[in-house]
Amino acid sequence: MTIHLIAHSFDYIGKRTRYIPRLGWLGYHPSLLPRHRGRSAIEWAIKMHDAITGGTVFWLNAGIDRGDIAYQDWCFIPPEYYLNPKERATDLWRDELLPMGLKLFETAFKDILNGVIKRTPQDKRFSTFEPDTNVKDIYKPDLLMLEQFAGEST
Repeated sequence: MTIHLIAHSFDYIGKRTRYIPRLGWLGYHPSLLPRHRGRSAIEWAIKMHDAITGGTVFWLNAGIDRGDIAYQDWCFIPPEYYLNPKERATDLWRDELLPMGLKLFETAFKDILNGVIKRTPQDKRFSTFEPDTNVKDIYKPDLLMLEQFAGEST
């Protein structure tokens, strides 16, 4: 049984690569899909004064952020974040959405090991796709934080 994962990546996983793992790919997107598809989901949730946002673990397919939903969770966006969306997107990622994604992946893996595979199609009536805001890549340095978080949870 093989499965691959990708978390809030700005890379597209092509068809040949998507079919390598037997069960497929699970991805993590920092929004409540199908809302705020695209690279700058966190910043757009803040810019649009959404009261809540969240994270989605989903099954990758040929569309960008369009695969079936496996798991979701949510968090509040503090109103003071609306004043500086670009800077606060980083805070929201580090404080809420990154740890949320790790927990969602953990839940997904436990269920898969127990033979439970959840897939709920996204409701296209509520889908939005937001343009890239040219945010610099703030997420790659978080690999160190991921290692630290993983060490604390074991």
